[in-house]
Amino acid sequence: MDVDAVRQPATPPTLSELASSLVSGSSGVSSLSYDYEYDEYDSRERVFLVAAALKRAPNSKTGHQYSILESLEELGRLAETAGLEVVGYTYQMLDELNPRTYVNTGKVGEIAKAIADTGVQTVLFDDELSPGQMRNLERALGKLGVRLCDRTALILDIFSQRARTREGKLQVELAQADYQLPRLTKMWSHLERQGGGGQVKGMGEKQIEVDRRLLRNQAARLRRQLEDIRGHRKGYRDRRAAAPIPVVALVGYTNAGKSSLLNTLTNAGVLAEDQLFATLDPTTRRVLLPGGQEVLFSDTVGFIQRLPTQLIAAFRATLEEIKDASLLLHVVDASHPNAAAQVDAVNKVLDELEVQNIPTLTVWNKLVGT
Repeated sequence: MDVDAVRQPATPPTLSELASSLVSGSSGVSSLSYDYEYDEYDSRERVFLVAAALKRAPNSKTGHQYSILESLEELGRLAETAGLEVVGYTYQMLDELNPRTYVNTGKVGEIAKAIADTGVQTVLFDDELSPGQMRNLERALGKLGVRLCDRTALILDIFSQRARTREGKLQVELAQADYQLPRLTKMWSHLERQGGGGQVKGMGEKQIEVDRRLLRNQAARLRRQLEDIRGHRKGYRDRRAAAPIPVVALVGYTNAGKSSLLNTLTNAGVLAEDQLFATLDPTTRRVLLPGGQEVLFSDTVGFIQRLPTQLIAAFRATLEEIKDASLLLHVVDASHPNAAAQVDAVNKVLDELEVQNIPTLTVWNKLVGT
């Protein structure tokens, strides 16, 4: 038997209200009843959250994991970071995820009713949907005039909004291209044919084939540009190694306080806000320690549970800065109720980067009042 729950607040929740209700589990199991009133003065895109999890979740190395409610709360924060308004959510506990529609068909029907009752513009799923799942959900829900978006696409959108340097923008564009390539089918379901340059040259290409070719060419161009940047970064690191100054890399979960720590240590003036992925572009500052030793402190992009593989690959040039560090400062938000799971998520990414051999010092941040 599957366990599910649906919640639609009577009025749009604030971020803190959504977080509180989700973490405390006060959503409960309820029938579908909605009385959300649209605020014509709020121009934000309205979204409805959907999550699913296995009743017996796979064991992590340490056993620290996000619960489905904690993950939904984080998805809500990501949505608000992207400038969206969360108006409700639903979740379902399953023996196994539905390979066709992510959640079971009955839950898809409940989501359709929620869309009709609330007038949301986007349905946001708390996992990366497969191309097949996206197509099937488009068939079931697309006729209601909503856009479907998954966790990966949302994070990529946030990165796109926050990237400031040329390198950061190129990395995000590449990640988006890699994500979009297997998902082009729904964009061109009509499969129009193109003629060849105004001349009769057979049937030509299907529009989807044209788009795939263009997207592959774009991805190849971006990779070439990023390889050039990677070469420049390597040259910079080689010159730095010639006059050895130890590098201390700050790593941690997004919003753990890395940028604030860097500002405190170096007066770097990096943007530090209480939101997810406030900064993306790396910052390095030279510091003279009390004993006279010079070191370089380098801030890196924050991590998150289920960080899209496309981003890890695209941000390779930036993340390689971590590999050259003499010491990692793993900044942990001690005030977060699931700090242990955040530590595990960061360590998982560090394992993927193969930096387990670098000495690591854990810095417990935000301890005041905890």
